[in-house]
Order: sequence, then structure tokens, then C-alpha cells
Amino acid sequence: MNRLPSSTPRQLTATLALLFSLAPPTGALADAGHDHGGAPPAAAANGPQRLADGSVFLPKPSQRQLAVRTVVTTLAALPRSIELDGRVVSDPQSGGKVQALVAGRIESGPRGLPEPGQAVRKGEVLAWVQPAAAPLERAAQAAQLAELRAAGTLAEKRLARLRELADTVPRKEIEALESEVAAARERAGAIGTGLSGRDALVAPASGVIASSSVVAGQVVDARELVFEIVDPARLRIEALAYDPALISDIGGASLAVGGTQVPLQFVGAARALRDQALPLAFRAQGAALSTLAVGQPVRLQVHSRSTHETIAVPRAALMRNAANETIVWVKTAPERFAPRTVTTAPLDGLRVALTSGVAPGERVVIDGATLINQIR
Repeated sequence: MNRLPSSTPRQLTATLALLFSLAPPTGALADAGHDHGGAPPAAAANGPQRLADGSVFLPKPSQRQLAVRTVVTTLAALPRSIELDGRVVSDPQSGGKVQALVAGRIESGPRGLPEPGQAVRKGEVLAWVQPAAAPLERAAQAAQLAELRAAGTLAEKRLARLRELADTVPRKEIEALESEVAAARERAGAIGTGLSGRDALVAPASGVIASSSVVAGQVVDARELVFEIVDPARLRIEALAYDPALISDIGGASLAVGGTQVPLQFVGAARALRDQALPLAFRAQGAALSTLAVGQPVRLQVHSRSTHETIAVPRAALMRNAANETIVWVKTAPERFAPRTVTTAPLDGLRVALTSGVAPGERVVIDGATLINQIR
């Protein structure tokens, strides 16, 4: 029997390896356009990618890494809302302004000059104002004070002599002289206080210092604003309404502060135009207001009394596509997300109403939509 040469096994191994390398793979892919809408190409199945129809393939592990969350849309009766520009103002019932009554020099209070953001109590002395007077005026007051003291001293001596002669002097003369002595003392005391006294700047309400415009030794005029005090948990929002019909249909309002929705209570509307609009006042309360500053511009949502059937989604679900259109991402399959062009209406600051583009029962991405929108 013939035997194969010793080199034959190595030649067979090389031949088999060549045949396997030339054989087509078992998972051969269909040509482009012939995948019949199935799963994405196997070569890219392990990572996120944007498909030809604009949708995004996102595997489950990637969804967990991106913290993608969805919500099932439902129809609900929600109030119609309109968005208005407003600004934060101080509540006159819980804040106040500290102004100088007289012109003079600022002196530090018992705890020093208050700093912005410092908490103060109602009735607390914040600073002193040393009244400023012209030299001639102060000299005239000093001369008047000396005359009053001298007259008071003479009146006291006369009163002492009359009291020694109380048996022979009518009682009414002694009482008249006693009144004259008391009046002289009070007038001298008042003028002396005016010469050496200071005007106290007292906090009209409890709260925090919103603004401080003075330093120690600064000279201020009468009625000049020195400190402003606000209660950070009680503020007012002032908005301008250009449609007078809106006032009669206000059912409420809300303001988004960070991730918190703050309900607003409608106080009233002014009857005098400002910049061709009617000012509206809303009262706000809550710890979330501590991040707002007096004068800060805000956008609030005013709710009407009428309602309409609509779909509400968080504002974070709204994205922009390449055409600058507003879109949301809808989960159409376990690992596929499709963009939907939508139209929206304001709702409450944290949520918006979808008026078209999404049907009830669909799953809209509310967390991770920004990252999905960036997949290419």
C-alpha cells in the first residue's frame, strides 16, 4: 500500500484554511434596500446608529447607559394657557425699603452695616445717620440751648423760694412756675438731642437684605434709599397683558423655577396702562423662590378657566431637528426610536401640550432625548 509523503498533512491543513477563507459567510447580508425594514445591518448591530429613514437603532445596553426613559402618552383635560413675560418684584406685605429721613453721615449699627443676603428682624437697628447741619445752624441751636438752660436754672431757683413761702404765696403761682420749669427742661432736652442725637435706620419687616447701597461714613440725602429688605419665600410676579380680555378668564398661573413648579395666585390687574399693556400681579410662596432675585425676568404661564383635550409631556422631551423643527422621539420598537415633528402649546412651565404629531398610547422619550438626538 502506498503511503503519503510526510509533508502531506501540512499541505492539507493549508488547503482547508484557504477554502474556509474563500467561502461566503453564513450570515450574508442582503443588498442595500433589500432588508425589508428588518433589523439594522449586523455589522453595526452592536452599537447605536442613525438609520436611512431617520430613525435611531439603540440597543438595550446603550439605552441603560444613556438612562433613556419613556412615558405612555394619554389624553387629559388640561387648561388652556398663555405664556407671558414678567419680572420678580418685592411683596409689599412682607418686605420694605429703608430710607434716610434726614441728610447726614452713615454710621454702623449694633451688628455693623448689614451685608446683602443677611437675615434681619423687624425693628432691628441696621445703621445710624448722624444728621448734618450747617455751622451757623448748629451755632444757633447751641445758643438757644444755652438760653433755655439758663432760663430753666432761674426758674428752678424761683420755684425753690416760692416753696419756702408756700404759706403766704398762692398755690396757683407755684403750679405755674413748676410748669414753666418742666417746659424749659423738655425744650432743652429736645434741642440737645437734635444736636447730639442720631437718626436710627430700623428694619420695617423681617427678611433678608436684598440690596445695600452705602458704606460707613457715606453722606446720604433725605429720602435716599439705603437698604431694601425682601422675604425670599414670599415674592410677587408682575406681568404685562396686551389683551384686556385675558383678565376676565384667568383661572390661575404657574412659574417654573429650576425643576419645581410654583403655583401663582392672581392678585389683580392695574387700571392704568404701562407700555401699552395692563400690569398683572401674582403672589408666589415657597422655598423654591429663594433662587430668584428682585428684578429678575421670568416667563410665567397663565391658565384660563376653559380646558381642552391634549397630551402633556415634559419640556425636556422637545428637541430640534436639522430643519429647526420641534420634534419628540417615539419608541416604535424595543430598540428603535423615530423622530416625530410636533406642534406645542404652553402648559405649566415644566410641561407642554402636544397639539399634533403624537397619538395617545405611544411611548415618548422624556429622559435621554438629547443624547438620542445626537446619534449619527
